Amino acid sequence: MKSTTTNQRLLVLTGPNSRTGPLVEQLRTQYDIVIAQSIEQALEELRHGHFAAVFADSADFLPLDRAMAAQQSGLILDTIGEGICITDHAGTILWANKRLKMWPSDTRDRVCRVCQEAFTTFVAQMGPIHDRDTPLRSRKFSFHIDDTQFFELICSPVLDSARQITQVVAICWDASSGRRLQQKIDAIDHAGRELVRLESESIAKLNVGQRLKLLEEKIIKYCRQLMHFDHFAIRLLDRKTSKLEMVICVGLPSEAAEIELLAMPEGNGISGYVAATGRSYICSDVLKDPRYVTGLSNARSSLTVPLMLHDKTIGIFNIESEQPGSFTEDDRQFAEIFGRYVAVALNILDLLVVERYTTTGQLASDVTTEIAGPLNDIVTDTTLLMDEYIGNQEMRQRLEGIIASVQKIRTSVRQVAEGPTTILGAQSAGNPAIDPELEAKRVLVADDEPNIRQTIADVLTRYGCLVDTAADGAEACALLATQNRYDLVLSDIKMPHKNGYEIFAAAVKIGHNPPVILMTGFGYDPNHSIVHASAEGLAAVLFKPFKVEQLLGEIRKAIRRGQ
Repeated sequence: MKSTTTNQRLLVLTGPNSRTGPLVEQLRTQYDIVIAQSIEQALEELRHGHFAAVFADSADFLPLDRAMAAQQSGLILDTIGEGICITDHAGTILWANKRLKMWPSDTRDRVCRVCQEAFTTFVAQMGPIHDRDTPLRSRKFSFHIDDTQFFELICSPVLDSARQITQVVAICWDASSGRRLQQKIDAIDHAGRELVRLESESIAKLNVGQRLKLLEEKIIKYCRQLMHFDHFAIRLLDRKTSKLEMVICVGLPSEAAEIELLAMPEGNGISGYVAATGRSYICSDVLKDPRYVTGLSNARSSLTVPLMLHDKTIGIFNIESEQPGSFTEDDRQFAEIFGRYVAVALNILDLLVVERYTTTGQLASDVTTEIAGPLNDIVTDTTLLMDEYIGNQEMRQRLEGIIASVQKIRTSVRQVAEGPTTILGAQSAGNPAIDPELEAKRVLVADDEPNIRQTIADVLTRYGCLVDTAADGAEACALLATQNRYDLVLSDIKMPHKNGYEIFAAAVKIGHNPPVILMTGFGYDPNHSIVHASAEGLAAVLFKPFKVEQLLGEIRKAIRRGQ
């Protein structure tokens, strides 16, 4: 009786002259026996079943072993994803695996021509007979079909016992996706370099607002042409408030642009998570992702990557699609590369949201420290020269002028580095005569930065203006609604409670429509105040830091137009 403790299967190869009969009968009592009458049948059984052991006459064992090895080798060659073939000197295919046989005839023909070329190349490399001990290396070839498919091959020579080249073995694969990936990365790299060329172009004549417009046009162009992104937004991180301020918004509804988001991992959408963690995020289905907040009206998927400047997250780049699962890991990689260039371009234009009270002071200190050594060298050399020119008063006065110029450079550099916390030249304005164009003009100055607010008020007061000040947008709107007629309103764009456009709109409502000048110290317009107000009669925009002369010039022009 057959054992109930084992169900192992054995394969027994029996031929016409086999002597395994008695053994088979004995094994049947312990195992499940499968009989194969030939090597071919044995291979077929092995291909489709599992056996604990194989029994065969010794005369059949070696042929079976070789056949099994050949079968396994063939299985491996037919399973791998690359096409493999062996060709002769004319490029004729002598053997090919299943993958290569499945390719279209025009592709196989190109493989044959490449193998023929490789054969000729290997023969030429062999050289004269005494150089035939030199090993031949495999060579890499490539070809493309109709500019849509790109193939790569590695060809190796087959040598006989006399070291004659008899055949070529080729491994070939479709490299189209990798080539397209590389081409797209190259194109994005080119687009990125174009973005950061903003400084090297002839844009010195443009103000910060015009430069931002140029950058915005380039970003939109490359997003659409290279990335094929039609619905996207770029937000910059205000480190003082942790808000993600909207900078560029394309193809998204206004309600999406107005949503207030903070750089926090939870409760502030995907953008808040990406800004807080610095990690990219692919949302394959917005309907199933709890982090997703309102974006594109019919959005089904999104991709959000951080804008990285060195190792620091300075904002986010969010792209949305109406199709579920639209974004792949390749898209993420492309967007991250492009996002780095966007971050650099924004930095070049000094558009980063900086901490007004700490970062600017540190920046000023860093810049001043950087130039301190060269300036000190100038002062030291000049002082030594003055000692040599004792008695030559004219030369000493010239050298004293150099030292005074160095001091002015130090002061100017600090003022510029401090950025929006100062008005250039305000300290040296002196006590000018009353300006007839400005005398008795009522001006409202609104800015949440106390230093700027008070400095502008002091300057205008010295020129004869009657100045009221407001520390935030709500206070400015209240003054416009309750106080006497203003001849001019000068307001920062980004303030608590009310933005620049809301203050502009409040000024329009008071009846006599005083001219309004908006100021910004960060180079961008998060609420698009400049765009909206410019279309409705905005007098001017001042980009901090500005000079006293610029301030007075714009005020005079605005008051003249308002009269």
